[in-house]
Amino acid sequence: MLGMIKNSLLSTVEAWPYRVLSKGEKEQLSYEERACEGGRFAVVEVAGKPFDEASKEGVLKLLKYVGGTNDKGVGMGMTAPVSITAFPAEDGSLQQKVKVSLWIPNQFQANPPCPSDESIKIEEKQGMTVYSTQFGGYAKEVDYVNYAAKLKSALGSEAEYRKDFYFCNGYDPPMKPYGRRNEVWFVKE
Repeated sequence: MLGMIKNSLLSTVEAWPYRVLSKGEKEQLSYEERACEGGRFAVVEVAGKPFDEASKEGVLKLLKYVGGTNDKGVGMGMTAPVSITAFPAEDGSLQQKVKVSLWIPNQFQANPPCPSDESIKIEEKQGMTVYSTQFGGYAKEVDYVNYAAKLKSALGSEAEYRKDFYFCNGYDPPMKPYGRRNEVWFVKE
């Protein structure tokens, strides 16, 4: 637990690498098209709970893992964003299942420590292109759903992207009260 707290308060945060391909603005919403690198991620799935509760549970498990609850007992440092895969229902609300992912820091990409928690898996993800929009505050399900709807509207019918899921991303520790960064990503097809 101490490693987890130290990690989130004192360490520098390594970002999931990406480059901006283009920027757009429509209907007072700014968005970017980005190429995100592939790599290894710590991933945990939580089902049967509302989005906010499931997300919090998944995030805490991953924070413990990068904080040292792993076979090497090593604190790896925090990465950003914490990425939550959300699965929209027909009505636009979110299903009661999430997949919470955290980029494994570069230093550990080749040989990540094994999680002590068996519900955490190490997954290899391919690079992808995403449409991203950013907003502030302490993000909850209602905020992500709202910004997903705004991004969908701004992109219109010309952009092709996955409709069966999208990413809800948070970049900041809970102790940061101002200047918070959250994003919604749609994966380009």
